[in-house]
Amino acid sequence: MTPKGRQGGGRAPRAQERGVIVLAGEDRNDCEILAALIRAHRPDLGTAAKLVRINDPVRLRRKSGPKLADAVEALVGKARAKARLERAELLGFVVHEDLDGYTDTRYDRIRKTLTDEFARQSPGSRTALALAAWESEGWLLLFPDAFPHVRPRWKVPAQLLDRDTGRLKDAKEELKRGLGSPVFRESDGPTVAREALKHGLIPSPRGSNGSYADFVGDLTGWT
Repeated sequence: MTPKGRQGGGRAPRAQERGVIVLAGEDRNDCEILAALIRAHRPDLGTAAKLVRINDPVRLRRKSGPKLADAVEALVGKARAKARLERAELLGFVVHEDLDGYTDTRYDRIRKTLTDEFARQSPGSRTALALAAWESEGWLLLFPDAFPHVRPRWKVPAQLLDRDTGRLKDAKEELKRGLGSPVFRESDGPTVAREALKHGLIPSPRGSNGSYADFVGDLTGWT
């Protein structure tokens, strides 16, 4: 199912709710991209909650068994500690990692393993896994009309439009080669995401990406 087909879920807004949504990702750029997506897909939470970041980089995809359990335990503990530091309720925990792979059986296996481990260690909590295939830039390609709002001369090449970006290898390099001058940088990603949010592009992605659809499904499933 495409991301567009997964929209419309989630709960009704609760005006009295205040708290934090904790983001954990590979770096600040990825977390800022996630923040824009959260605000688009969960405006009831994105406006009521403060979005805060755990600084430790996420490295889960190659772990299994006790090492994975320890890593997830540490992340969950830090999310709870961050909420306590903010003196706020932990409304949600979003975990990002680029998978450097396609949305295939390997992706499905990694996602199930991580979903099961977070559910085991934090039952009943709101967790969303942003396991980007191939990487976060593959998700940004779902919003090609945002790029000219960042740099007027940027135009996403036709061969990258309206496709399954979860089957695209190294979207970052494709953007560097295809957008034109100035060359796309990883640090441009958050600005692209914010422009996509600002111009209302995120609810109607062009193309599809299974990893993005799964992330949106996690978010809209928070009750």
